[in-house]
Amino acid sequence: MANLFVDNTSNSPSDEKQLAVAASNLTKTVVARSGELTILAGLDLQIKPGEAAAIVGASGSGKSTLLGILAGLDQPTSGEVVLAGSRIDHLDEDDRARVRGEHVGFVFQSFQLLPNLTALENVMLPMELSGQDNPVKRAGHLLERVGLDQRMDHYPKQLSGGEQQRVAIARAFAGEPAILFADEPTGNLDEKTGEKIIELLFEVNRESGTTLVLVTHDLDLANRCDRVLHLQGGALHGESGRGA
Repeated sequence: MANLFVDNTSNSPSDEKQLAVAASNLTKTVVARSGELTILAGLDLQIKPGEAAAIVGASGSGKSTLLGILAGLDQPTSGEVVLAGSRIDHLDEDDRARVRGEHVGFVFQSFQLLPNLTALENVMLPMELSGQDNPVKRAGHLLERVGLDQRMDHYPKQLSGGEQQRVAIARAFAGEPAILFADEPTGNLDEKTGEKIIELLFEVNRESGTTLVLVTHDLDLANRCDRVLHLQGGALHGESGRGA
């Protein structure tokens, strides 16, 4: 696996020598009917390898926009972003996709499983795209790990919401990512199912030693992370948690 650390003698925007994710003076603006809208305003952020960091804020505070930029799914208007040792803010989509494919896993609120693929095939897909050996064996092991060994041949429409999110978690870890981004992972689940999913997500994440960047409006969920970063008005306003 490639070096995941950023050396601030080269292209890091951070004062820290070892970072998994970093942003410096990050700005995102969009054009609306009323004029230019600022979503992120001069934001600085640093997350070390192995940390679990939650980004919290009210609806419309820019949480998902920030996560998308940090993960290379979107580009900032200005500022620098480093992901897994690579500066990505100036890269085109193909190069950002390469960095994501090598280092990043995702868990989304809407599951985003492919409906025409079985649970096993959904988990196998990222491994097949990256040319990994024995994707069937590893996908099967991951589905067993999330308690779906009896549901491998089922399609998403045949699975409950909680089961679909379990498949999504297995898929997220299929490529052995260094960094996992989770955007409101329990948003479409009832409270009881959501709690089980979160227990599973944190458990598998600890086993893998993955850096976790979690976006949520749920403070109880956020407080399970090492650090809680509070986003307001497009900027971070303090943090809390064990690592603060």
